[in-house]
Parts: sequence; C-alpha cells; structure tokens
Amino acid sequence: MNEEHFEGHEFDRAYQEMMKLFDEMSFPERMRRMFSGLSQPKDSGDYKFAKLQMQRLSAPFLAMVVPLIVIVLMVAFGGQGQMSQRGIPTEIVDPQLLELDEPPEPPEPPEFADPVDIDITVDISVPQAVSTVSNQPMSPQPAAFDSVAIVKSPIVMRGIYGSRSPGARGQAIRQHGGSAAGEAAVLRALRWLAKNQQADGSWPKAKTAMTGLALLCYLAHGETPASEEFGPTVEKGIRFLVDTQNPDGWFKNRDGNNYSHPIASYALCEAYTLTKIPMVKDAAERAMIHVVRGQHPNGGWDYKLAQTDRDDTSVMGWCAQAVKAAKMAEDLEIPGLDEAYKQSNAGFRVNYHPNGGFGYTSPGRAGLSAVGTLCLQLMGASNAPEVAKTLELMDTWTLSWDNGKPGPSPQYYFYYATQSMFHAGGSRWKRWNEIMQPEYLKAQKILTKNESGYVDQNGQPQEIGWWENSDASTDRPVMDTALATLQMEVYYRYLPTFRNPEVIDQAAVLDTEDDVQVVIQR
Repeated sequence: MNEEHFEGHEFDRAYQEMMKLFDEMSFPERMRRMFSGLSQPKDSGDYKFAKLQMQRLSAPFLAMVVPLIVIVLMVAFGGQGQMSQRGIPTEIVDPQLLELDEPPEPPEPPEFADPVDIDITVDISVPQAVSTVSNQPMSPQPAAFDSVAIVKSPIVMRGIYGSRSPGARGQAIRQHGGSAAGEAAVLRALRWLAKNQQADGSWPKAKTAMTGLALLCYLAHGETPASEEFGPTVEKGIRFLVDTQNPDGWFKNRDGNNYSHPIASYALCEAYTLTKIPMVKDAAERAMIHVVRGQHPNGGWDYKLAQTDRDDTSVMGWCAQAVKAAKMAEDLEIPGLDEAYKQSNAGFRVNYHPNGGFGYTSPGRAGLSAVGTLCLQLMGASNAPEVAKTLELMDTWTLSWDNGKPGPSPQYYFYYATQSMFHAGGSRWKRWNEIMQPEYLKAQKILTKNESGYVDQNGQPQEIGWWENSDASTDRPVMDTALATLQMEVYYRYLPTFRNPEVIDQAAVLDTEDDVQVVIQR
C-alpha cells in the first residue's frame, strides 16, 4: 500500500470514529465540549471538534429562525403596500319596459265651433312614368344587402331619437302620459303589419309609400334588422326600397303625385341613422338629392317634386320631415341639404293665415294647419308666433277616430296634430293626450292569440291589431294603421322640442345644432 493511499485510509477511519463519538454523546455534553473547545488553540483537536459541532447545530437553527424573520417582516410591512382603490359610481338601467298605469278615462270633449274645412285628396293610386335626371351625378351601385354584416349590438341613439332605446322608452312613456295599454296596442299593430307584409318586403297597395310608412313605425319603436322579433320584417322592408330604387335615385313604384318619394326617403334616412348600413346610406343620399333639388327658391315643394309656382303644404310636410331626418343622420353627403333645411320654414309661411293656421296651396285654417305647425317645430321654430297662433286654433278641434273636425281624412291631420301637441307640451298636450289615447285604444281592431295566426320569434302565438277608418281608400287599412301607430309611439319617437333633452345614455351627448330647440313653458 503506497503512502498516499494509507493517509487517505487513516483519515477516513479517524473521521468515522469522531462521528461515532458524536452519536454517543448527549446534547448537553456536546454543548459543554463545544464551548470548551472554542477557547483552545486553533490547531488542537478540541477546537476542531467545537467548530464542527457549531456547523452541525447551525443548520436546524437557521431553518427555523430565517422563515420566522421573513414572516415578521411581511406582517410589519404588508399593510403599507396596499394600493388605494377608487369607487366609481354606477347606475344599472333596467332595459325592460317600466310598469305603467292604465290610461285615464277620457273626459267628455268640449263643444267647439267648427272651423272652415279645406278638402284635400291624397292621390297615391295611379302609377307615374319614371323620369330621369340627365345632370344627376351617378353613384356606383351599392353592395348587396347580404354582403353587409348586421352587428347585433346596442345602438346609441343620439339627439332627438334618444328615447327609442328599450330602457329609455319605458321612462318616456311614463313621463309623457303613455301607458302599458298603449304600448300593448303598438305591439299588436307591429305584429299585424308583420303578418301583412308581402313576400317582396312591401305593403300594399301604393307599395313605396306604404312600405315607407310601415318602416317608420318599426324604426320609431327602435327596431332594426338586428331586432329579435321584428328584425326580418325591417330588413325585408329596407331591402324592398333599396331594390326598387333606380340608379338615378327615383323609386319604381310611384303614385300619381309622387308622395311616395319623400315618404320613402324619410324612412331610408331614419333607417340609416339607426343601422349605419353603408348600402342604406347610398340609397338615402340618392333619394334625398331629388327632395333637395325639388325645393322651390321660396322653400316650398309641389307634386312630383317639380319646380312650379305651387306650394303644396301636404307635400311640403313629407319633404320637410325627410330633410329633418337627413340632417339628424349627420354624415349623409347631400349637396344643398343645409340650405334646404334653413329655407323650409319660409316655404310653410307662404301658406300661413294671419289669424293662425296653414292652408293647402294658399293661406287657410283647416286640417293642414297641423302640418305647418309640426314642421316649424321640427325645424327649430317651436316658439315662432305662427306656431303659437296655430296651436290656439288647433285647441278648437274635436279629436275623434271617425268624426274629427279639422276636415276630411281626419287621421291624416291627427298624425301631425298629435305630434304638434306633444312638442307644445304642458296642459295643451295633457288635454289632447287624455282624449287621444283612449280614443285610439278603443278604435283598434284586435284578433286574439287563437285567432291571429301570428307567432313571435319563440313560436308563441300573439294578439294582433290594426286601425281602419271609414274613409275608404285603396291603401287602408295599412295607411290608417301606420298613422295611428306613429301617434301611439309619440311618447318616445322624438325628444320633445319644448325642453332640454335629457342624456338617456352616458355616451349620447347632445352636441349638434339641430338636436332640439328649447322653449321654456310658463
């Protein structure tokens, strides 16, 4: 065995003997020898024993002490590391319709003197040959409706449309004198219209005009192609108007005096505002070019949107509403729209009577007075003297479904009168509403769930209802139902022009000049 191997062997044996000695000693004996050995010379065996003993004892000591120190430090400093939290106040708005009171019993209508009647017949039954505009700037054909994805997300409705969203609708109904019974009548009418929609998406018989009126009923209720129950109906109606529009902007299915064009233009402008579908934007722009170009230099309009010396208050009513809807869309590109908006009030004043009222094609005081009043209100002149005097005239009217007395075709006039009274507000609206709402509820014809043949999106049978006036017309009962429905939606169709618009949605900030005009009621 060589010397190096021997020394290694001796070292191992000595180390094992020493470790065995540690095992045989008690803990107090080890501690005593450790402290004793620390005072001995560093090269002595006792000192080396003591140093080794300290190394063995230090491991379990540190294993207990170090975690304990860490825990103490965490407790001491943990409270100081908490981040401050900010509370953000939130409000959850229930999107469901608020529970509403039943409508009040109608008071006995007072007796008033009969105003002078001026008869007007709206001819929407004779087709008219399609004319073209040679200098019309042509827009490229829009993409097919199918190519536009319908996003099923909430729509923030700005400005005057702010009450059409589901949560705000219930609040507006309660605030402005509506009722649960009235809203139920609206739903019955929308279901009746859906059931009577034709396969091509239109409503009979003057298809373009009736489709525009029916669509306005759904849009007033906040319905879009993304709506669960009425989405397919709205989509088909919009499709029909777009598909039957010629490249030059005119519609194929026109009545004799072309009332259909401003009515359909009105509907397309509102449809674009509520959907922002690019294809609808293109169709609305092309249609509105003719409305703007058809305006007379003095601000009026005539049959067929022709440039004549005749200012027809009835035609002007639909043209002005279309111009207002185009302005509210905000991003429609229509040359001359701003000028048409500003000039329209002057057109109505051409037919204004000095004692209040608006005539047909000259100053008068019968049913068309409501047309001039509403359009001045919508165009920012709610506090104009012409509006004030005409509202006093309309206070003498007798509101009745079949026998109203502003003149013949009373529901055509009441469509405008109900909105005029709503925008006037105060006691005048309260009195009108207390008669109008029960009268229209009573006049609605209803089929029960078992009789209707209508099922909703869940396959559940529902009641349907419609209105039909005794004044015979080729387009009744669609026209009567649409005009009555729009009156029963008056509580939320537009924000009233007599007061500051409330911010219904935090994101819907009213900042455009044409949102509303404020008139303080005393």
